[in-house]
Amino acid sequence: MQILLIEDDPDIRRELLLRWQSRGWEVMPCETLSQADQRARQLIHDLIVLDLQLPDGDGLDWLQRWRSRDPGTPVLILTARDRVADRVSGLQAGADDYLIKPFAATELDARIEALMRRSSRDRDARLHFGPLLWLRDEGRLLLDGEPLELHPREFEVLGLLLRRAPRLVPKRVIIDALAEKNLEVGDSAAEVYVSRLRRKLGQGPVQIDTVRGFGYRLVLADAPAGP
Repeated sequence: MQILLIEDDPDIRRELLLRWQSRGWEVMPCETLSQADQRARQLIHDLIVLDLQLPDGDGLDWLQRWRSRDPGTPVLILTARDRVADRVSGLQAGADDYLIKPFAATELDARIEALMRRSSRDRDARLHFGPLLWLRDEGRLLLDGEPLELHPREFEVLGLLLRRAPRLVPKRVIIDALAEKNLEVGDSAAEVYVSRLRRKLGQGPVQIDTVRGFGYRLVLADAPAGP
Protein backbone atom coordinates (compact mmCIF):
# COMPACT_ATOMS: atom_id res chain seq x y z
CA MET A 1 0.00 0.00 0.00
CA GLN A 2 1.26 3.46 -0.94
CA ILE A 3 0.21 6.30 1.40
CA LEU A 4 0.60 10.01 0.72
CA LEU A 5 0.99 11.64 4.15
CA ILE A 6 0.46 15.42 4.22
CA GLU A 7 1.43 16.56 7.73
CA ASP A 8 3.59 19.48 8.89
CA ASP A 9 4.14 18.34 12.49
CA PRO A 10 7.58 16.64 12.37
CA ASP A 11 6.91 14.41 15.39
CA ILE A 12 3.63 13.05 14.03
CA ARG A 13 5.13 12.67 10.57
CA ARG A 14 8.14 10.73 11.89
CA GLU A 15 6.05 8.51 14.17
CA LEU A 16 3.62 7.55 11.40
CA LEU A 17 6.38 7.07 8.84
CA LEU A 18 8.24 4.60 11.08
CA ARG A 19 5.06 2.86 12.22
CA TRP A 20 3.68 2.33 8.73
CA GLN A 21 7.00 1.32 7.21
CA SER A 22 7.30 -1.37 9.90
CA ARG A 23 4.00 -2.76 8.61
CA GLY A 24 5.32 -2.87 5.07
CA TRP A 25 3.35 0.15 3.88
CA GLU A 26 5.11 2.60 1.58
CA VAL A 27 4.82 6.21 2.74
CA MET A 28 5.47 9.45 0.87
CA PRO A 29 5.63 12.21 3.54
CA CYS A 30 4.94 15.86 2.66
CA GLU A 31 5.19 18.96 4.84
CA THR A 32 3.28 21.34 2.53
CA LEU A 33 0.47 21.32 -0.01
CA SER A 34 2.86 22.29 -2.81
CA GLN A 35 4.96 19.19 -2.06
CA ALA A 36 1.78 17.11 -2.02
CA ASP A 37 0.74 18.46 -5.44
CA GLN A 38 4.09 17.54 -6.93
CA ARG A 39 4.27 14.05 -5.47
CA ALA A 40 0.61 13.20 -6.07
CA ARG A 41 1.13 13.83 -9.78
CA GLN A 42 4.27 11.69 -9.93
CA LEU A 43 3.16 8.54 -8.13
CA ILE A 44 0.10 6.37 -7.69
CA HIS A 45 -1.27 6.41 -4.12
CA ASP A 46 -3.76 4.05 -2.55
CA LEU A 47 -4.63 6.47 0.25
CA ILE A 48 -4.10 10.12 1.26
CA VAL A 49 -3.82 11.14 4.94
CA LEU A 50 -4.35 14.90 5.11
CA ASP A 51 -3.82 17.48 7.82
CA LEU A 52 -5.84 20.68 7.38
CA GLN A 53 -3.71 23.47 8.84
CA LEU A 54 -0.58 23.53 6.70
CA PRO A 55 2.10 26.22 6.19
CA ASP A 56 1.04 27.10 2.65
CA GLY A 57 -2.73 26.81 2.87
CA ASP A 58 -5.85 25.04 4.07
CA GLY A 59 -5.99 21.30 3.43
CA LEU A 60 -9.74 21.56 2.86
CA ASP A 61 -9.22 23.81 -0.17
CA TRP A 62 -6.56 21.41 -1.47
CA LEU A 63 -8.96 18.48 -1.05
CA GLN A 64 -11.67 20.18 -3.08
CA ARG A 65 -9.20 20.86 -5.91
CA TRP A 66 -7.88 17.30 -5.71
CA ARG A 67 -11.35 15.79 -5.89
CA SER A 68 -11.97 17.60 -9.20
CA ARG A 69 -9.05 15.61 -10.65
CA ASP A 70 -9.40 12.35 -8.73
CA PRO A 71 -12.83 11.50 -7.33
CA GLY A 72 -11.88 8.04 -6.10
CA THR A 73 -8.65 7.78 -4.07
CA PRO A 74 -9.62 7.44 -0.36
CA VAL A 75 -8.75 10.49 1.78
CA LEU A 76 -8.59 10.46 5.58
CA ILE A 77 -8.44 13.86 7.28
CA LEU A 78 -6.23 13.95 10.39
CA THR A 79 -6.66 17.26 12.20
CA ALA A 80 -7.09 19.13 15.48
CA ARG A 81 -10.28 20.78 14.20
CA ASP A 82 -12.85 19.06 16.37
CA ARG A 83 -16.13 20.91 15.87
CA VAL A 84 -19.05 19.06 14.30
CA ALA A 85 -19.18 21.74 11.60
CA ASP A 86 -15.53 21.03 10.75
CA ARG A 87 -16.17 17.30 10.41
CA VAL A 88 -19.20 17.95 8.21
CA SER A 89 -17.19 20.36 6.01
CA GLY A 90 -14.41 17.82 5.62
CA LEU A 91 -16.72 15.02 4.58
CA GLN A 92 -18.66 17.29 2.23
CA ALA A 93 -15.39 18.40 0.61
CA GLY A 94 -14.67 14.78 -0.33
CA ALA A 95 -12.98 13.11 2.64
CA ASP A 96 -13.85 9.46 3.26
CA ASP A 97 -13.04 9.59 6.98
CA TYR A 98 -12.17 12.17 9.64
CA LEU A 99 -10.03 11.59 12.75
CA ILE A 100 -9.33 14.23 15.41
CA LYS A 101 -5.95 14.86 17.06
CA PRO A 102 -4.77 13.70 19.52
CA PHE A 103 -5.47 10.21 18.23
CA ALA A 104 -4.60 6.60 19.01
CA ALA A 105 -2.28 5.16 16.35
CA THR A 106 -4.09 1.81 16.52
CA GLU A 107 -7.40 3.50 15.70
CA LEU A 108 -5.82 5.33 12.76
CA ASP A 109 -4.44 2.03 11.43
CA ALA A 110 -7.85 0.39 11.78
CA ARG A 111 -9.56 3.20 9.94
CA ILE A 112 -7.00 2.99 7.12
CA GLU A 113 -7.53 -0.76 6.81
CA ALA A 114 -11.32 -0.27 6.67
CA LEU A 115 -10.96 2.36 3.95
CA MET A 116 -8.70 0.08 1.93
CA ARG A 117 -11.13 -2.84 2.22
CA ARG A 118 -13.90 -0.67 0.81
CA SER A 119 -11.63 0.75 -1.86
CA SER A 120 -10.35 -2.64 -3.02
CA ARG A 121 -13.84 -3.71 -4.09
CA ASP A 122 -13.88 -0.92 -6.68
CA ARG A 123 -10.20 -0.80 -7.58
CA ASP A 124 -10.50 -2.40 -11.03
CA ALA A 125 -13.23 0.09 -11.93
CA ARG A 126 -10.99 3.09 -11.19
CA LEU A 127 -7.37 3.12 -12.33
CA HIS A 128 -5.05 6.01 -11.60
CA PHE A 129 -1.54 6.77 -12.93
CA GLY A 130 -0.09 10.23 -12.39
CA PRO A 131 -2.68 12.71 -13.69
CA LEU A 132 -4.49 9.98 -15.68
CA LEU A 133 -7.75 8.57 -14.27
CA TRP A 134 -9.60 5.70 -16.01
CA LEU A 135 -13.22 5.11 -14.96
CA ARG A 136 -14.42 1.74 -16.25
CA ASP A 137 -18.09 1.93 -15.27
CA GLU A 138 -18.47 5.43 -16.72
CA GLY A 139 -16.43 4.72 -19.86
CA ARG A 140 -14.46 7.90 -19.20
CA LEU A 141 -10.83 8.90 -19.13
CA LEU A 142 -9.67 12.06 -17.35
CA LEU A 143 -6.29 13.68 -17.90
CA ASP A 144 -5.61 16.34 -15.25
CA GLY A 145 -9.35 16.37 -14.60
CA GLU A 146 -10.24 16.99 -18.26
CA PRO A 147 -12.05 14.32 -20.33
CA LEU A 148 -10.17 12.68 -23.19
CA GLU A 149 -12.31 11.10 -25.91
CA LEU A 150 -11.38 7.51 -26.75
CA HIS A 151 -12.76 4.82 -29.06
CA PRO A 152 -14.03 1.81 -26.99
CA ARG A 153 -11.09 -0.35 -28.10
CA GLU A 154 -8.62 2.40 -27.26
CA PHE A 155 -10.28 2.65 -23.85
CA GLU A 156 -9.80 -1.09 -23.26
CA VAL A 157 -6.15 -1.05 -24.33
CA LEU A 158 -5.39 1.90 -22.07
CA GLY A 159 -7.10 0.06 -19.20
CA LEU A 160 -4.73 -2.88 -19.71
CA LEU A 161 -1.71 -0.58 -19.64
CA LEU A 162 -3.00 1.19 -16.53
CA ARG A 163 -3.60 -2.04 -14.60
CA ARG A 164 0.10 -2.88 -14.84
CA ALA A 165 1.60 0.62 -14.95
CA PRO A 166 4.49 1.21 -14.93
CA ARG A 167 5.21 -2.47 -15.62
CA LEU A 168 5.42 -3.98 -19.08
CA VAL A 169 2.33 -5.30 -20.90
CA PRO A 170 3.27 -7.87 -23.58
CA LYS A 171 1.82 -7.23 -27.01
CA ARG A 172 0.21 -10.68 -27.00
CA VAL A 173 -1.71 -9.84 -23.81
CA ILE A 174 -3.32 -6.84 -25.52
CA ILE A 175 -4.32 -8.89 -28.56
CA ASP A 176 -5.74 -11.74 -26.46
CA ALA A 177 -7.68 -9.35 -24.20
CA LEU A 178 -9.36 -7.70 -27.19
CA ALA A 179 -10.16 -11.13 -28.66
CA GLU A 180 -11.82 -12.19 -25.38
CA LYS A 181 -14.30 -9.35 -25.84
CA ASN A 182 -15.34 -10.84 -29.20
CA LEU A 183 -13.41 -8.21 -31.10
CA GLU A 184 -11.90 -9.37 -34.38
CA VAL A 185 -8.28 -8.35 -34.18
CA GLY A 186 -5.11 -9.23 -36.04
CA ASP A 187 -1.54 -9.37 -34.84
CA SER A 188 -1.05 -5.69 -35.67
CA ALA A 189 -3.96 -4.57 -33.47
CA ALA A 190 -1.77 -3.70 -30.49
CA GLU A 191 0.44 -1.45 -32.61
CA VAL A 192 -2.58 0.27 -34.16
CA TYR A 193 -4.31 1.11 -30.88
CA VAL A 194 -1.11 2.09 -29.10
CA SER A 195 -0.32 4.45 -31.98
CA ARG A 196 -3.77 6.04 -31.69
CA LEU A 197 -3.42 6.40 -27.94
CA ARG A 198 -0.04 8.07 -28.34
CA ARG A 199 -1.56 10.67 -30.66
CA LYS A 200 -4.37 11.41 -28.20
CA LEU A 201 -2.07 11.59 -25.18
CA GLY A 202 0.19 13.93 -27.16
CA GLN A 203 3.29 15.29 -25.47
CA GLY A 204 1.60 15.36 -22.06
CA PRO A 205 2.80 13.99 -18.72
CA VAL A 206 1.87 10.35 -19.47
CA GLN A 207 3.54 8.54 -22.36
CA ILE A 208 3.52 5.00 -23.79
CA ASP A 209 6.99 3.47 -23.93
CA THR A 210 7.78 0.68 -26.41
CA VAL A 211 10.04 -2.19 -25.37
CA ARG A 212 10.97 -3.63 -28.75
CA GLY A 213 10.12 -7.27 -29.18
CA PHE A 214 8.18 -7.40 -25.91
CA GLY A 215 5.39 -4.85 -25.53
CA TYR A 216 4.45 -1.52 -24.00
CA ARG A 217 4.24 0.30 -20.68
CA LEU A 218 2.98 3.61 -19.37
CA VAL A 219 5.59 6.03 -18.04
CA LEU A 220 5.53 9.55 -16.67
CA ALA A 221 7.27 11.99 -19.01
CA ASP A 222 9.60 13.32 -16.30
CA ALA A 223 10.50 9.87 -14.98
CA PRO A 224 13.01 7.40 -16.47
CA ALA A 225 11.41 4.62 -18.52
CA GLY A 226 13.74 1.99 -17.05
CA PRO A 227 15.47 -0.91 -18.84
